[in-house]
Amino acid sequence: MPNCISCGRELPHSDDPQNICPECRAAIAARSPSQNPLPGRRSLNLAMMPVTSVIIGINLIVFVAMVFSGVSLLEPQNADLIRWGANTGAHTLSVQPWRMLTSNYLHVGLIHILLNMWCLWNLGALAERIFDRWTYFITYTFCGLTGSLASVSLHPTRLGAGASGAIFGLAGALISALYLGHLPVNPRALKSILKSLVTFAAYNLFFGAVVPVIDNTAHVGGLITGLALGAGLAPRLTAPPDERHAWSRWIFIAAAAVLALAFELARRFALHRFIQ
Repeated sequence: MPNCISCGRELPHSDDPQNICPECRAAIAARSPSQNPLPGRRSLNLAMMPVTSVIIGINLIVFVAMVFSGVSLLEPQNADLIRWGANTGAHTLSVQPWRMLTSNYLHVGLIHILLNMWCLWNLGALAERIFDRWTYFITYTFCGLTGSLASVSLHPTRLGAGASGAIFGLAGALISALYLGHLPVNPRALKSILKSLVTFAAYNLFFGAVVPVIDNTAHVGGLITGLALGAGLAPRLTAPPDERHAWSRWIFIAAAAVLALAFELARRFALHRFIQ
């Protein structure tokens, strides 16, 4: 006798090809359409992807504002990037930790932002259907912050900018959620999606390793954070909304504590190294 893939209880009969009990299916259906991991085959639009659209919109607004202020469209200077909030050890680990966030919405030229936003649009289409809106946004933000912190901790003299750390983190969160979350997805489709996500992460990590100007440290930091957050969120992805939201709050509180501790350790290490 088959078992429900979500809660594990035995199913009285196997009419449901996805092996989900009525209770779990009702809990999943209680979500809004944008959060249903099994949407119909409809064209994507802004209304279906509100979080992704807002994030991309902020990135584009910042980029256009930079260009209109006189920053080069294709090759911004380091001084301009720092003025607009880029991530650097001398600033971030001293009195301007907010640069870990602002650098995620700052890009080094037109090609850089176009590539990152294309990746975000594709990953966001899946994330909008698996996570609720705040979970998606906070996960994305945490991954961007940890990617920035990893970069500035290991390369304090290097300038960092771009959304790629957060994007890698989103990919990691999706991998963990899909692999561990017992979502009502056809096994063949699930395998294909996971393969695409893993291939995306592996290829871009390799590309980042062989191209000197790419900050692969931020990629790795964001990816590891995303994998961890996705694994923590996975057990309650199909739970009722109240239970799911309470669980995600505790996950993010724990993540915030770890991030604060990591920042303090990085700051002290940088100060110690500077004094020596």
